[in-house]
Amino acid sequence: MPRIAPLDYSNLTPEQEWAVQRFKDGQIGAVRGPAEAWLRSPGIADPCRQLVEFCRYNTSLPREVIEIAILLTGRHWRAQVEFWGHSRMARQVGIPDDVIEAIRTGERPSLDSADLQIAYDLVSEYFARNRVSPANYARAIEAFGEQGLVELIGAVGLYGLVSMTLNIFEAQVPAGETPPFEE
Repeated sequence: MPRIAPLDYSNLTPEQEWAVQRFKDGQIGAVRGPAEAWLRSPGIADPCRQLVEFCRYNTSLPREVIEIAILLTGRHWRAQVEFWGHSRMARQVGIPDDVIEAIRTGERPSLDSADLQIAYDLVSEYFARNRVSPANYARAIEAFGEQGLVELIGAVGLYGLVSMTLNIFEAQVPAGETPPFEE
């Protein structure tokens, strides 16, 4: 992250060492992405790690629903690293390139599943209006239940934090990769 120096792993506080180990031992398996910044405050780093692990690996929602929500969040915040990284993850769970590209450019994608359409409509409407219509709310409750809707909202909020962290600390896509958004 260009705005902050990489952590000096030989000079961590005991709290930072503990938090680093939690990243390495957990489902994430490494310190990456916004964790480099979050570890400046271990009290933030570990709860964020737990929420990332829940939203990525343990939610009741299908993985592709979560990835659509993350892509929409990355697009909303124009988070280069977030959108770039989750474009790859979205492909891994079967989201086609044309859907990813439509989200990147702000177009409505052609989605082949009702769950993806409902997630897209709910998150897009929220980002556009800061509210969700009764119709989209009812569709989401019917599709995902209260638990699933809370988890979807949680993922969007978490990845807003991820996007803001990456943007503020000016994280860059890896060398040789093209950022998804023009600066």
